[in-house]
Amino acid sequence: MPLLLIDLDNTLIDRTEAFRRWAQRYVDDIEASEADADWLSSVERDGYTPRIEVAEAMRTRWGIEASIEEIVEDLLLGHLVDIELDKEVVAALDRATRLGWHPVVVTNGTTRQQELKLGRTGLDQHVRGWVISEAVGVSKPHQRIFALAGELAGLPLQGGWMIGDHPLADVGGGHAAGLSTVWLRRGRTWPSASPQPTCIADSFPQAIDLVLTGGEALETCESDGTTGEVRTDTADGALEVAFSAIPEG
Repeated sequence: MPLLLIDLDNTLIDRTEAFRRWAQRYVDDIEASEADADWLSSVERDGYTPRIEVAEAMRTRWGIEASIEEIVEDLLLGHLVDIELDKEVVAALDRATRLGWHPVVVTNGTTRQQELKLGRTGLDQHVRGWVISEAVGVSKPHQRIFALAGELAGLPLQGGWMIGDHPLADVGGGHAAGLSTVWLRRGRTWPSASPQPTCIADSFPQAIDLVLTGGEALETCESDGTTGEVRTDTADGALEVAFSAIPEG
């Protein structure tokens, strides 16, 4: 039974859209503008900005009376009710399982938040287990977190695949751990960085098709976008994961 490791945020669920909905509702409640919702999503950076920093920026911008701790709690959990699980994602997961694959979620983030996402969406019923960075003390792209997922499943990493949306955390980390990789491009082109993914997909179901066929579902699985940019969060343009913030993903 081969191992199938899968990222959570913006791979199995649309975390970006869920947060955007929450941000719009939040600014509506404080009678701010739609532009403020866009600002909040931009500052929050899909969970990569430490939440304390986001909370402080929100208090400075809007003069919010709530404590930093209360705002952080909203940032952590507020968008969970806005997460919707795509039926096609569930169908793809179940198809892989029926064909003998062993799906395990590998995600960065806090244990409480990520387990709530798995439970509220019902994803916990469609995977064989999960490894969350806060719980195990190591984050993607470190090879150890992928090894722990293999140990959880009782399966070797050899012959396994990693599906995810982050060039370094998912593709770079998966490659370093000896896994084949599928990158969910989400409208982006692959940055001119190595290692490149084994395959590129436009959706999770398509990624599963590629895994199930060993990359033969498309005419080619070579990176078809070796130029262009993926948004980076460092001054020198290097792709990185903010380990201190334990970002979701």
